[in-house]
Amino acid sequence: MRSRVVTCLVVLFALAPMAAVQAAESGPISVSVNMARVLRISAPAATVIVGNPGIADVTIQDAKTLVLTGKSYGQTNLIILDNVGNPIADTLVDVVQMSSSVVTVYQGLQRTSVACAPICQPTIMLGDQNEYTANTLASSQLVNSATGN
Repeated sequence: MRSRVVTCLVVLFALAPMAAVQAAESGPISVSVNMARVLRISAPAATVIVGNPGIADVTIQDAKTLVLTGKSYGQTNLIILDNVGNPIADTLVDVVQMSSSVVTVYQGLQRTSVACAPICQPTIMLGDQNEYTANTLASSQLVNSATGN
């Protein structure tokens, strides 16, 4: 009886990482560009690997909590390993544009973005005109210096 319990425990511990990988493979994880998302995982992570760190970044907050940040539009993969190198998860990450309250304005080939919640204000999105982005950043820095932030 005791050997049967030990065998069951060994099998459960061996299959636990596989269950986490299968759960993660059910579909891509979605995050908006310039936004972060907290990911909770079932087993302690020791290493995280992002296929294209120009698209997304991941940091380990604690052993079972990761923070995923969307950096650029596109799709990449995320691999999470335990302390002996076994995979906990291997999944796709989709970095998408925020759909709520952001309006994209095209003037010929030039593009700008505004966030409307409820009043429209300039915002910076990947792909906006360089001059618009620079002016928006400069304006933001002026406001921060005037308010002491």
